[in-house]
Parts: sequence; C-alpha cells; structure tokens
Amino acid sequence: MSDHYEQRERACKEIRSENAALLEQFSTWLSSSGLSSKTVDRHVANVDFFVNEYLLYDDAVRPKDGWHMIDSFLGYWFIRKAMWASPASIRSNAASLKKFYRFLHENGIVDKVALEAVRETTKTGLPEWLATLARYDDPDIDDPAEVWGF
Repeated sequence: MSDHYEQRERACKEIRSENAALLEQFSTWLSSSGLSSKTVDRHVANVDFFVNEYLLYDDAVRPKDGWHMIDSFLGYWFIRKAMWASPASIRSNAASLKKFYRFLHENGIVDKVALEAVRETTKTGLPEWLATLARYDDPDIDDPAEVWGF
C-alpha cells in the first residue's frame, strides 16, 4: 500500500474517533432542547452519514471544515449513493445539518460565517436538490446531462 493511502486511513480513523465524541455531544445537546429520542436519533444518524461517510469518502475532512460541502452532498452525492434518497430524506438531512452546524457554532467550533453559509445553502439549495432527485428518479430521463444540469 502506498504511504499516501496509509496516511489517509490513519487520518480517517482519527477523525472517526473525534466524530464519535462530537456526535455524542450533539445528541446530548439535541436532547437538552426537548426533542424526542426518535428525533434526536434521526438527526444524529443523518449527521453521522455526512461526517463519517461523505466527508471521509475521498479525503479526510473534519466536520468543522466540511460545511461548504453540503451542496455537493445533498445535491449530488446523497442522491447517487443513498438508496433511501427521497424528498423527505433530503429535507431531513438539511434540517439535521443546520442543527449540527448551529451546535458547532455554539461550541466555538465554527464561526458565524460558516453557520450563516450553511443556513443559506440549505435554504437556497433545497428546491434544486429536490428537482435533481426528481430528475434522477424519472425513468424517462436517461441522459445524465438532463439530470445533473451540465
């Protein structure tokens, strides 16, 4: 194995360990706001998929550095990789990520600029993500350019 691959794997292992602690804190934070355990579990599962699958898929990216990747996650990767991608799951993930980045902001992990960018991205991106999903699931569209808009 290449040295680069081994370094990346070590970095991903370290980040997964950090993410486990962060997700536990996030769960506690959500619970303290009065959400039901079912809702807390859904938000944590959504964020877990983002931070431990997507952000570590091609590179070793920490959640504090991955806020700018939400558009490509929900508008492309999630649609292609998550077999459960649906309008409801995209909305749910967007809501979870907004809560997660608010949690990170309140804990001094990301700045206000990042938090506002996440809010704006989810607000403006949601209609296009839903439209892209509809095109992706449309059996009459077989040209990838029609689906992804290129």
